[in-house]
Amino acid sequence: MTTPKVPEAAAADASAEGYERGLGSRQVQMIAIGGAIGVGLFLGAGKNIEKAGTSLVLMYALAGVVVFFIMRALGELLLYRPVSGSFAEYAREFLGPFFGYVTGWTYWLMWAVTGMTELTAAAIYINYWFPDIPQWSSALAFLVLLFGVNLISVKIFGELEFWFSMVKVTAIIGMIVIGIGVLTLGFSQAGDTASVSNLWSHDGIFPNGIGSSLMTLQGVMFAYLAVELVGITAGESENPEKTLPKAINTLPWRIIVFYVGSLIVILSVVTWTEFGDGVSPFVAAFGKIGIPLAAGIVNFVVLTAALSSCNSGMYSTGRMLRDLAANSEAPKVFGKLNPRKVPAAGITVSVIVMSIGVVLNYLVPEKAFGYVMSVATAAAIWTWSMILISHIRYRAKVVKGQLPASGFPAPGGTVCSWIALAFLAFVTVLTAVDPDGRVSLYVGVGWAVLLTIGWFAGKRGSLTAKAEPEYAGTTTR
Repeated sequence: MTTPKVPEAAAADASAEGYERGLGSRQVQMIAIGGAIGVGLFLGAGKNIEKAGTSLVLMYALAGVVVFFIMRALGELLLYRPVSGSFAEYAREFLGPFFGYVTGWTYWLMWAVTGMTELTAAAIYINYWFPDIPQWSSALAFLVLLFGVNLISVKIFGELEFWFSMVKVTAIIGMIVIGIGVLTLGFSQAGDTASVSNLWSHDGIFPNGIGSSLMTLQGVMFAYLAVELVGITAGESENPEKTLPKAINTLPWRIIVFYVGSLIVILSVVTWTEFGDGVSPFVAAFGKIGIPLAAGIVNFVVLTAALSSCNSGMYSTGRMLRDLAANSEAPKVFGKLNPRKVPAAGITVSVIVMSIGVVLNYLVPEKAFGYVMSVATAAAIWTWSMILISHIRYRAKVVKGQLPASGFPAPGGTVCSWIALAFLAFVTVLTAVDPDGRVSLYVGVGWAVLLTIGWFAGKRGSLTAKAEPEYAGTTTR
């Protein structure tokens, strides 16, 4: 057998991309932890509890297993070739240029739309304290603030995300501890109604039937958006070979504690029948316990979660657009870094698109969250599917001796990747059945047509010639 040859792109040091390696180990670890705590859990869970009852805990656990499979597949690819535009780069290498192009732009769309979602959620949380403030004005203010932060430097982004994530982690652990205290010591206005038996009483674990519970999987998967963000940090991490595996391997306990654990405690303290759409289960639970100050603190925490996710969205969209530009799949201007080594042009365009969320909050404030959540989830499913298929193709080449093995192999090999692909296909079918989620399929068809037109137009136009790599030491080209 001949010695496997490392592809030219893989042999290049990731630092040649021109980015500043400004993300330390503690920042990458906290970004990974914080990525598992978002608006999907804090706000979206209320509507899903109303649909599924306590079986929502099982849905989060099931989806969490699949997300872990996806992340271990990504981890194996990251240790094979750690680059900033990882998802698009792997799709480009193992499936062809067109799939890299589609994946890059779709991941950009996912975060642009998710940014709209987070702005919507942040505006809703502000209304908890200031109900007279229009949602659109709060959303606009947060958009401008985070835009300024992202233009400064990756170190500022990393530090802000570190403290955002620290707030979320500390708060959820505190909420779980208080909830356990209520259940064991009985101190609260919830009285005798707080009991672990609430998990199976009130019409059982599946009060509305298994079918209704399965229909929540779209919203559940949305809650896991951003776990893959650690892959985007590969090009700006100080030591990706050590920090990335550690960050990915902490995912199981993050899921157990922050999703499954917190929901078990909340649904034990307060019966599932008291939750509904547009209300954060965490805020409502502490209001029921009778600690109004704590409910306000929780509202601040979930506001932090929304801003954290929007901040991450601005970060990732700029990097993905730069990767597309480097491969002649986006205008060259997106490939340039400003003097602070930040892809300012890509971030700016992404923020302009996110501002559509401000308009939605003005036109349809009661439906804005649901609309953008559906589109973001569909885009995420495509991205995750490309990761899994790329992993399957990569492992096939390793077996044939055509590529070197990664230092972080996924457990179960490609079997887990196939299982995860089947699960994502199932969620897609459920989305098509759900009238509320079907809007994402309509948008998906339009997006596919738009991308196809852009691809062939680029073939004929100025994008035909491969752009000179922008990652050549200078940062202002």
